[in-house]
Amino acid sequence: MTLIGRHQKISVIIPTYNRDKILRETLLELTRQTLPADEFEVIVSDDGSSDGTRETADSFSGQLQMGYHFQEDLGFRAAKARNEGARLATAPVLCFIDGGVLPGPDFLRSHLAEHSDDEVHAAVLGYCYGYSPVSDPMKAAGDLLGTVSPAEVVARFGDDPDFIDMRHKHFVRCGFDLNSRAIPWNLFWSGNCSVRTSDFWGVGGFDESFAGWGGEDIELGLRLYRRGLTFRITRDGWVIESPHERQDFSVRRMQHKENLDRYVRKTPEPVMEIYFGMLNLNIPLYRWNDLFRELNEWSGKVHDLTVADEIAEAAQTIPAGKRIAVLGCGGALPASLPPAVAMDFDRSLLDRALATGRHVGYNSIGLRTPLADQYVDTVIITSRLSGLWERWHEGLTQEAERIGRRVITTFGVM
Repeated sequence: MTLIGRHQKISVIIPTYNRDKILRETLLELTRQTLPADEFEVIVSDDGSSDGTRETADSFSGQLQMGYHFQEDLGFRAAKARNEGARLATAPVLCFIDGGVLPGPDFLRSHLAEHSDDEVHAAVLGYCYGYSPVSDPMKAAGDLLGTVSPAEVVARFGDDPDFIDMRHKHFVRCGFDLNSRAIPWNLFWSGNCSVRTSDFWGVGGFDESFAGWGGEDIELGLRLYRRGLTFRITRDGWVIESPHERQDFSVRRMQHKENLDRYVRKTPEPVMEIYFGMLNLNIPLYRWNDLFRELNEWSGKVHDLTVADEIAEAAQTIPAGKRIAVLGCGGALPASLPPAVAMDFDRSLLDRALATGRHVGYNSIGLRTPLADQYVDTVIITSRLSGLWERWHEGLTQEAERIGRRVITTFGVM
C-alpha cells in the first residue's frame, strides 16, 4: 500500500498486533474527523499480526490516505513499530495512538492546533478516557460504545471518576500546566500524543531496545524535554480506550521493570533511578514527581557539602589493592583515595570530582548503578545521602550489597 497524498498536515501512526476488529473501529472514527481527509494520513504499523490486520487497513484506502508497514513477529516491539510507521510518514507533525482507541471528531484538528505556533515546539499529551493498564473502561461506558458515538459517551460519562483520564488528578494539581511540574514529561504516553516530525527524529525516535510492555514513551518524553520542548495537554484531542482483552498486568509490570532496569544500567539517570526504585519497592508511581522534587531540594541543601574527609577516613579501613565505590562523592575526592568508582546525584559536582582523570564515575543516586554484581570490594555511602536515607535506605542498601562485598556508611543510621 502506498500513500496517495503529499500535502498532509499530520500523520497518524497506529502500532497494532492481532487486533483487526478494534483497529477497524479506530480507523472508522478517523474517517469522521472534522479535519478534511486530504489533510492527514494514517499509517498502520503491524507488529507481526496473523489475523486480518492487513486486509482491514486496505479496506480503508478509499476513505483515508493509508500506509502500511509489517514487521516480523519477534515479540512485543511497539517502539520499533512506531518508528517504522514514522519513517513512512510525510507530514510535519506525527500523532501516535494505540490501535484500540476511538478518537473524538476534533481529535486531529485539536492536536494540530497545539503545533500551530512556529516559535513553540511542543510535545502534546492527548486526553484519554477510560484507560487503565489494569482493567477495562467502566462497564456502563463500554456497553454504550458501538451503539452511540464516542462523543455521546464522553458527554454522558466525561466527568465520571471511573472514566476520566487516569492522569487527571495530576493535571489538576498542576493547573493543567505540565511545565510547572518537576517532571513534565513522565505523563507523555504513546496511546495519544503528538510531536513535530523534526523533533521526533531530532532525538532519535523511540528507543528500540525497549521490548515488551512499557517505558519507551516516557523515556522519549525525557529526551524531548532535554531538547527544550514545551509539554502541553489537549482536552479536545481526546480518545476513548475501547474495551479489549489485555495481557495479565503482573506480566506487563515485570516487562516494564526489565525495560527500565536495562535502561538505567546503560544510562544512569537519577530521575529514572527513582522510577526504578519505586517499581522495585512497590511505591505508587503517582509519587514520582514529588519524589524527584524531594531529590532536587535535598541536592540544593547539600550542594556545598564536602565529604572528602569522610571518604578518606573510611578508606583507611580498606586494605590496599581493594576496589572501592563511593555513593555520594560530592565535588572533591581525597588525594589519598586509590582509583575508585565515584557516584553522585549532582552532575556538576560529579564532573568536578572526576576532573583529575584518576577516577571513573556515574551520575547516580545509588538505587541502580551500571556496576556488575560484586564489582567492588567495598562501597562507601557518605552523608550526602543522609537526607535520602529514610526514604531510600532499603533500595540503597540492596544495591550497595549487590555491587560490593562490604558496605561502610559514614553517618549514623537507624
